Amino acid sequence: MMLWFVFALMTAAAIFAVLWPLGRGTRPQNDGSDTVVYKDQLAEIDRDVAAGLIAPPEADAARVEISRRLLAAADHQREPAVISNIRLRRSAAIIALVVLPVVAVAFYLPLGSPSLGDFPLAQRTHAPDVAQPLDNLVAQVELHLEKNPTDGRGWNVLAPVLARLGRYDDAIRAYHNSITYGGDSSARRADLGEAIAAAAGGVVTSEAKAEFERALALDPNEIKARYFLGLAAEQDGRTAEATSIWEAMLANAPPDAPWRPVVQAALARVGGSTAPALSDGAVAAAKDMNETDRGTMIRGMVERLASRLKQNGDDVEGWLRLVRAYMVMGDREKARGALTDARQAVANDAERLRQLNEGLKDLGLDG
Repeated sequence: MMLWFVFALMTAAAIFAVLWPLGRGTRPQNDGSDTVVYKDQLAEIDRDVAAGLIAPPEADAARVEISRRLLAAADHQREPAVISNIRLRRSAAIIALVVLPVVAVAFYLPLGSPSLGDFPLAQRTHAPDVAQPLDNLVAQVELHLEKNPTDGRGWNVLAPVLARLGRYDDAIRAYHNSITYGGDSSARRADLGEAIAAAAGGVVTSEAKAEFERALALDPNEIKARYFLGLAAEQDGRTAEATSIWEAMLANAPPDAPWRPVVQAALARVGGSTAPALSDGAVAAAKDMNETDRGTMIRGMVERLASRLKQNGDDVEGWLRLVRAYMVMGDREKARGALTDARQAVANDAERLRQLNEGLKDLGLDG
């Protein structure tokens, strides 16, 4: 309403500026007109009569002729000018009073926003600015969430930012609120477990482990939850279980999975994936073997893997398992030879070569 009042005042001021000069009278423009000339001639005749330069009869005749011309000039010049001025003033007044406001409204209604409310000054002050430091933006989001604590989407956006800033306790609370108000999901449970582990200095506590297990209950293929459960097993000294978890992840992973190098490095750390997986029958048979026979069986499987890779060298995961197997058996020369053969086999495939180098960078064979 205030906006329309301001517009009305501006319109009234514009109309007044137009009508004010139109309402003022104008002085007759006599200088240089025919009537002035004729009046001067009449005065000159009087002066000539007084000076005796012209006879009275001749003066009277001249006065009559000049007066006739004066009247004709006045009728010809003054009356049309007055009529013309009045018409112009009326036209200008109509335009100022009617046409200009109508044209202004006709333009404003389709192009303007008459129904748009005023933007509060407080919101202008706190409007987000991408150029602000991250801490300031986080503070603004936190202020918003204090006033709107059930905004699940806001908590979901804030939680990972807090985790990246190292504010793990706040991130844990944000993830809890995200799950409460935004809905449960395997990804949110896994993120919550990761934040709990980070708050504990990287230790997968029982609380964190419970969150990872809840994530797997919602989605058995949740990568982060599977990895951290393997890490929990490693931290508890159950390296065989950790190896099994991580090997299963790699077995079903696409070649370009971005997390593959992390899992491969974890396997190298615990000595897992160093030999071909045994079938159920082979595992049962190995339980009854002595150490010598078991070692002979494993070496036979490693040799069969090496033979297969010579025929099909595109299996990057197979090469990684072969190199690690030689490392576990203490045969570094064979491990180096397998590494050379592997790089030659995938030399023409940049992606496979990258995966191979990522998987082997922690083994120390290039030093």
